[in-house]
Amino acid sequence: MSLRLALIRPGATSYDEQNRVQGILDVPLSPRGREECSRLAADLADIDFDALYCGVGTSVEETAEILGRALALRPRKLEELHNLDQGLWQGLQYEEIRKRNLRLFRQWLEDPRTICPPQGETVEQAHQRIRDALRPLLRRHRNQTIALVIPEPLAQIAAALLRGSAELRLDDQPRTACVEWFDDPHPPGWNGKS
Repeated sequence: MSLRLALIRPGATSYDEQNRVQGILDVPLSPRGREECSRLAADLADIDFDALYCGVGTSVEETAEILGRALALRPRKLEELHNLDQGLWQGLQYEEIRKRNLRLFRQWLEDPRTICPPQGETVEQAHQRIRDALRPLLRRHRNQTIALVIPEPLAQIAAALLRGSAELRLDDQPRTACVEWFDDPHPPGWNGKS
């Protein structure tokens, strides 16, 4: 048996519904988001998870609580997995950012490692945070099935790391209440023992 990791995006918030950049702003699940999480919990209820982890933020924690009830697990919060700080772009609609600077916005989506939102955090800083947080989890749960609830776009950065992919593209239409599975993830240059 090897490690199986379910990377779970939280349910929708009003910011998702309005197509706004959420970043580290603390926005709760919307009614739609709670419904999405209930459906997702029912879909995952038959899987025997050994642990449930989550990042920080109201929508992430609410999603983890809903899933935890269905999975009979108490979510363990990992402070390091707070969302990407998107600085002055937080709260703006994606269309507003696109209109203000189309070239910069496209570059942020297509090659986010080259852009740092004003007063925000670089993707590389977030990548290192994720790597540092996941290293002990992957080692501890070597032969288990675990779930990890983290917000977008941090989830996209984590997914690229878990796939061992150097390529990263962000989405201006973040996915909500969905699961991406990783079987025996081993990020490059990381043997899981160090």
